[in-house]
Amino acid sequence: MRRVGPGTPEPLGVTLHGDGANVAVFSAHATRVDVCLFDATGTQEIERIALPERTGDVHHGYLHWMKDGTRYGLRAHGPWAPHDGHRFNPAKLLVDPYARALDRAFVMHQALLGQRPDGSRDESDSAQWVPKAIVTPQVIVPSAGAARALHIAAPRTPWRDTVIYELHVRGFTKLHPDIPERLRGTCAALAHPAALAHLTRLGVTAIELMPVAAAIDEPHLLPHGLSNYWGYNTIGWMVPDPRLAPGGMSELRAMVDVLHAHGIEVILDIVLNHSGEGDETGPTVSLRGLDNASYYRLLPTDRSRYINDTGTGNTLALDRPPVLRLALDTLRYYASVANVDGFRFDLGTTLGRRDHGFDPEAPLLRAIAEDPQLRHLKMIAEPWDIGPGGHQLGRFPDGWAEWNDRFRDGVRRFWRGHGEGLGELATRIAGSPDVFSPRRSPTSALNFVTAHDGFTLKDLVSYAHKHNEANGEKNRDGTDANQSWNHGVEGPTHDAAIIARRRGDVRALLATLLLSRGTPMLSMGDELGRTQHGNNNAYAQDNATSWIDWSTADASLIDFTAALIRARREHPALHGERWLTGAAASAGAADSAADSTPDVEWRRPDGSPMTPHDWTSGSVRTLIAALCEGDDRVVVAMHAAAEPIDIVLPALEGGRRWTRALETGTSQTLAPRSVALFVATPTSDTLQP
Repeated sequence: MRRVGPGTPEPLGVTLHGDGANVAVFSAHATRVDVCLFDATGTQEIERIALPERTGDVHHGYLHWMKDGTRYGLRAHGPWAPHDGHRFNPAKLLVDPYARALDRAFVMHQALLGQRPDGSRDESDSAQWVPKAIVTPQVIVPSAGAARALHIAAPRTPWRDTVIYELHVRGFTKLHPDIPERLRGTCAALAHPAALAHLTRLGVTAIELMPVAAAIDEPHLLPHGLSNYWGYNTIGWMVPDPRLAPGGMSELRAMVDVLHAHGIEVILDIVLNHSGEGDETGPTVSLRGLDNASYYRLLPTDRSRYINDTGTGNTLALDRPPVLRLALDTLRYYASVANVDGFRFDLGTTLGRRDHGFDPEAPLLRAIAEDPQLRHLKMIAEPWDIGPGGHQLGRFPDGWAEWNDRFRDGVRRFWRGHGEGLGELATRIAGSPDVFSPRRSPTSALNFVTAHDGFTLKDLVSYAHKHNEANGEKNRDGTDANQSWNHGVEGPTHDAAIIARRRGDVRALLATLLLSRGTPMLSMGDELGRTQHGNNNAYAQDNATSWIDWSTADASLIDFTAALIRARREHPALHGERWLTGAAASAGAADSAADSTPDVEWRRPDGSPMTPHDWTSGSVRTLIAALCEGDDRVVVAMHAAAEPIDIVLPALEGGRRWTRALETGTSQTLAPRSVALFVATPTSDTLQP
């Protein structure tokens, strides 16, 4: 008889100690929790042990023979009473939410579904189809300072200098010809010199890495032969998905260290708002089987169904202690062991939801602010979900950045020619003070024109409508509110004039993003002309639709984007943290003339100040901002009309003159639908005002 001891309720999960392991599992409503041991292949269940003790809501025991490499799963016993919120089903093998490694990726199968179509409990055993957790050596989580000393020092780039590049590790590397084929699609590939060369060529300071945690496909994708490529369907929060990191946490950490050595921070996109178990018809693979009523928000009128503020079928109850703890332990684990520099929170409004709605002082948001391992990291919210009052842009805590959809929409409407006044565009390129001032700085606005969710930049100016037929939902999925345009032809064309106009618009949109105040975020491949052929919801396209085709990369567009990032970095007037007021920008000025220069002047093409009519008339299509930060002066001119226009630049003192940056030519003429940057320099090859 194998020895089983009482163990302890802390820490949660499986912890190696002595000649065995302590096992502790939270479940407030289970009557019994079993640990199921499997052979080395993970296919044969060889023993099932009931945890012998319970302290409060934690079931625990010490298994003397459990060792490093042991494969295991859990089964929970309790009532099958969906209308009371309970869905215990010991026929379903469950993944420990504190697992650190899995022996394989999740694969959806009918046997994982916990209930039959009639609502009764499905009794078919799911063990054959469920990944097995692998016992790993205990990872001692040191203090924040000690953790970072174990690895290559993180760059710690200030928000004002940050330029983010959102990417999917598989899509970025899968087709790269200079990365060994055996590595492509993995975190190890992202650490390869060929991948690093592109990121350093651009000059980005951080990558926002789309989810790498273990995820499962939605059941409705199976008949179409599709899978959830994006990965926003997490089951194993602390487990790097074996498809993206076959080497587990060690591979992820090694990737982070290599990126740090090249001055690039790593921000993990993490999904804490819901789980991959979906609605009541979805799979039972972890939290649902362990304690459905504790982990999820359920409809008060029918607890067999889920509150669906996320649009994915369920919503995690992050204001409850066990769920809050799982979230915090996950964040701390990645911060200390993987050494990441921050987190982007998918559907961030859900993180702050309580029974009455969103609360900026909700337990998880407050706990992050108070946690010594987390409070100094970069925190980014996607500040919406689909629940009541879901759009919460501007309401997250101090120090956070937020995906700024107001910037996205305002910039798209301006270049599309939507007919509204210039006031909206000026507000967005000034850092969205109407949203974030005065409590927070312009860097709180994480500006973007495109992201993984929606059109690519090339498609934004090539398609007036979405084309999502390949997703198997008859083009019903994905937003219709794209604010896109196609220059008269839907999709690809051989018309040279249309191609030229589209290329010009892509450059104008990139320039608008990177020359605006706030924190800019580029979407993977926009800098080289990536297309998804009009698909604006490519979450299920783990194929060439979503992967970067490096063979068609536009080298001149890459160079243009890199030049924009370099100009932004070199000119404080383009990325200052102070709100623009029109008052004198005296800080750090080199001379008395500069002392009196306003930090911003909004000018008409003839050099005169903007009028109220200019701000509100949809017919005025040129916005000129003269910016000053200390002794740095620049002019950003955005011209969306179809005809060229001449502009008058401000007078300069101190022997300086205006130089046109980023583009060839020295004229003060703005080409149709273009952005120009002028910088004050002491050189002779310059423009007279």
